[in-house]
Amino acid sequence: MRLIHKNIKQGFIEAKVENLDDLWYLSHIIIEGDHVSGKTFRKIKIGDSDNAKVVKKPFYLKIEVIRVEFSKHSDVLRVSGTVTEGPEDIPKGSHHTFNFEENTDFKLEKSQFLSYQLEKLDEATSDKVAPILLVILDREEAHFAIMKKYGYEYITGLKGNVQKKDMEQVSNNFYKEIKDVILEYDKRYKLESIIVASPAFFKEDFMKEASELKEKITLATVSSADKSAFNELLKREEVKTVLKKDKIAKEARIVEEVMKEISLNGKAAYGFKETSDAANAGAIEQLLVSDNLIFKMRKEDKYKELDLIMQLVDKSKGKINIISSDHDAGKQLDGLGGIAGLLRYQLN
Repeated sequence: MRLIHKNIKQGFIEAKVENLDDLWYLSHIIIEGDHVSGKTFRKIKIGDSDNAKVVKKPFYLKIEVIRVEFSKHSDVLRVSGTVTEGPEDIPKGSHHTFNFEENTDFKLEKSQFLSYQLEKLDEATSDKVAPILLVILDREEAHFAIMKKYGYEYITGLKGNVQKKDMEQVSNNFYKEIKDVILEYDKRYKLESIIVASPAFFKEDFMKEASELKEKITLATVSSADKSAFNELLKREEVKTVLKKDKIAKEARIVEEVMKEISLNGKAAYGFKETSDAANAGAIEQLLVSDNLIFKMRKEDKYKELDLIMQLVDKSKGKINIISSDHDAGKQLDGLGGIAGLLRYQLN
């Protein structure tokens, strides 16, 4: 997400959605009672009742948010509410829905930004990304790039001296040369992950030469081995998985800590009522909420109950963690009712 303007004291941000992950972040930042404004479209009738035509006309509107709807399998975040500002021909109080997609510009106003919402905003707008090397190869050439948040930075390329008479030997030597370059970049950038992609079977052949790197390497398939294949590689599911590894590892650690405390009858609360009681007592140091629970409570119009718990934790200086239900740790949390807390002290 690209931040255009931010003034937390005055309670607003202006930003632009740049990729689909931004929609996931916004689904946790925008809540009921917020105000959202931006350019949007409404259907209007032109002409008399007999010959009226319905057309979509652009407007600049502001709404007070009533509902936020988002599916992890959708490319659209729907933010619905009642119009508070707009042209004269659109009555105040009428209902409208903003459809957030890639390249959507918007302004978000809140009475108060909670700490976890600011953390999510920082995550979404940060340029930082774990050091990940992208390698595209076949037996004739190899290209290297470093992952950036919104693309990649090309580093260098290699050419293999392929001769048909002894292709296997030349290929093995070339793979060793590629491995040496990767080892050099691993030392220089302190890589967390390496994605090796190729057409056909070349990546598997390369791995026979680079077995010592297998813990860091993820394999992917591309249709060619030239520089243009990086754009294709960035769209592969394997890249998305690697980018999420660090976040998943952090979430897994805190869920594991909760499970350990529960097994010891220690400083943990889980389930909605027990966690709510702990929040009211100001006892929660770390609150864990699964995104499945958030989606469920929004669908059932019960999100206010969950938001109250998060506000209580925020006021008592606790940390709020939104855990994705897409991985095992999130599924474990869903098994506890989708909500749990690590406590400052044990409750009777």
